[in-house]
Amino acid sequence: MSPVLAGVLQLLALIAALALVYVPLGNYMAGVYSSDKHWRVEKWIYKGIGANPDTEMRWPAYLRGVLAFSAVGVLFLYLLQRVQGALPGSLGFASIDPDQAFNTAASFVTNTNWQSYYGEQAMGHVVQTAGLAVQNFVSAAVGIAVAVALVRGFARARTGELGNFWADLVRGTVRILVPVAAIAAVVLVACGAIQNFSGIHEVGQFMGGSQQWNGGAVASTEAIKEVGTNGGGIFNANSAHPFENPIPFTNLFEIFLILVIPLSLTRTFGVLVGSVKQGYAILATMATIWIGFTALMMWTEFSHHGPAFEIAGGAMEGKEVRFGVGGSSIFAVATTLTSTGAVDSFHSSFTGLGGGITMLGMMLGEIAPGGVGSGLYGMLIMAIIAVFIAGLMVGRTPEYLGKKIGTREIKLAAMYILVTPALVLIFTAAAMALPTPQNSMTNSGAHGFSEILYAYTSGANNNGSAFAGLNADTQWFNTTIGLAMLLGRFVPMVFVLALAGSLAEQKPVPATAGTLRTEKPLFTGLLVGAILIITGLTYFPALALGPLAEGMAS
Repeated sequence: MSPVLAGVLQLLALIAALALVYVPLGNYMAGVYSSDKHWRVEKWIYKGIGANPDTEMRWPAYLRGVLAFSAVGVLFLYLLQRVQGALPGSLGFASIDPDQAFNTAASFVTNTNWQSYYGEQAMGHVVQTAGLAVQNFVSAAVGIAVAVALVRGFARARTGELGNFWADLVRGTVRILVPVAAIAAVVLVACGAIQNFSGIHEVGQFMGGSQQWNGGAVASTEAIKEVGTNGGGIFNANSAHPFENPIPFTNLFEIFLILVIPLSLTRTFGVLVGSVKQGYAILATMATIWIGFTALMMWTEFSHHGPAFEIAGGAMEGKEVRFGVGGSSIFAVATTLTSTGAVDSFHSSFTGLGGGITMLGMMLGEIAPGGVGSGLYGMLIMAIIAVFIAGLMVGRTPEYLGKKIGTREIKLAAMYILVTPALVLIFTAAAMALPTPQNSMTNSGAHGFSEILYAYTSGANNNGSAFAGLNADTQWFNTTIGLAMLLGRFVPMVFVLALAGSLAEQKPVPATAGTLRTEKPLFTGLLVGAILIITGLTYFPALALGPLAEGMAS
């Protein structure tokens, strides 16, 4: 079987698996967030944190819950790393330096999982499980909660109430993320991923000598790393490491885990707003971009010219032989079109255009399908922008899901889409203008610029993957990327929740003959075009200096 055909068959199998679970998982999640009953374990949690889950919150109170919970998470994780040397199960590793501890705390609380350290050489078992793994669950649950709050803004009328953050947080964790991750962990263990708390031991090498390895709760971490679109692995090689991703089946299974909740949330959206067709329209938009990007990535990685590429069957540099070009291309697109950041190959070694595709996927706002929760609310913001553009074309007040898109709503949507590009471009410009950050670049020219651009794009978009040629473990990058992650995660949430509150207060507008049919393919095409044009206009000059220049020169 040719490598190209194998890649296509993997993609078709993945699409079939996602289609199989789309309706039942989407309906289940809709039931989770619309139920008025609480499980016993949830009641214990509410009692422990002193929260009343039945109290409705307006958007400022909901936002305060998000920010307060996340701030406590950053502080706890920072302190846990700073005292690691005194903790049991530290494997002899020292406490983490202040700048790196800040960066890592910001990274995992914001669902970014950017890692400027060597995982198996820096973090002990307690920090990995009680710190990083816990944040993998709750940071993902925060993203879903904010998305559900926005959906309620569309579904409700004449009230500013968006639900209860604490109830949404706990339900997302207990009823969705924990069960799905537990099943996934069992599958990964059955396929060869390790799960233990062993210490450091010597392992003989095939060519002689030895190497030190330590174990860890790898399968369970890997499961929530993908299910929660987190991305931070125990080992520095991430999902390219055989302990995390042993065989081609687990590679495809992990891609499935990355995509399954973000895609199924479109069904949840459709059910909660009372029109599954609206969910299918958002799904079609996400799927069009995802499949298009995957096809483009396969084309550029399979068809790269040169004798070495032709003998290897494609651009195999930086890719695992057991996954090949096809599996690596599908994984790279999935992980950068979501907020995952896990890697089974090294994006810095992709072709110039291939590396540009991974960057552009993040620059879209990671909305196709995006991270758990963040992808859905990001896509709904773009839908509002598309409706507004259509209203300008026909001279009609824009409406979406029975809500008028007025001055306040479009200002909030515009501020949302401007935050991340501003962070990326400002921090990239500062890093390129100063001599100290440039000392971390192992490559010069267009590829060196791409390393910097990729780092801040990954941080501000809460992705977490990186171009391997950049040494980001410096005070400058630990601090600035940490700030980019915090601002890129929580400032947009302010605008999302404010928008949700504004929509929930409105009186529904009845549909008329002039109402734009947002469940039709025409709107899907408009939405795809708006996403690509807005992103292209914003980032094209920077992309032209980096990956496009490199791709045209090769």
